[in-house]
Amino acid sequence: MGRLIGIARVRELRAPLEELEAATISVTSGVDGDVRGRKPGRQVSILFREGWENACRAAGTDLPWTTRRANLFVEGFDFPHAVGWQVTIGDAVFEVTMETEPCHLMDRAHFGLRRAMIPEWRGGVCCKVVGGGRIGLGDTVRLCS
Repeated sequence: MGRLIGIARVRELRAPLEELEAATISVTSGVDGDVRGRKPGRQVSILFREGWENACRAAGTDLPWTTRRANLFVEGFDFPHAVGWQVTIGDAVFEVTMETEPCHLMDRAHFGLRRAMIPEWRGGVCCKVVGGGRIGLGDTVRLCS
């Protein structure tokens, strides 16, 4: 089991992320108020602390997790590197649809970060919401069947 340590949304494309203590997750729009939540198969992105720290270390930098522009930040969660598994966070259920591919914005934040995020799914995962609900910092993160 892991723990939810960060929640963020972006109200407009290219706008700074807004960090939250709690959020409502819906099947139709992902994180409430997040402009990206309607993308099929990519409603919510999850970043894993261990992967992020490994990428930053490999790139020789120390950046806040929001640099990645993910919605959820979790720690202590050993996940299978595969599409199709489900995870529960608080009342919400997510299904992994793909590995999140690092984009050019990572190199804009720190040159070499994009390449450092490629191994071991360090960029996190994209998910569709299969069960909405309320989530909050400190919530338990677990695999479900």
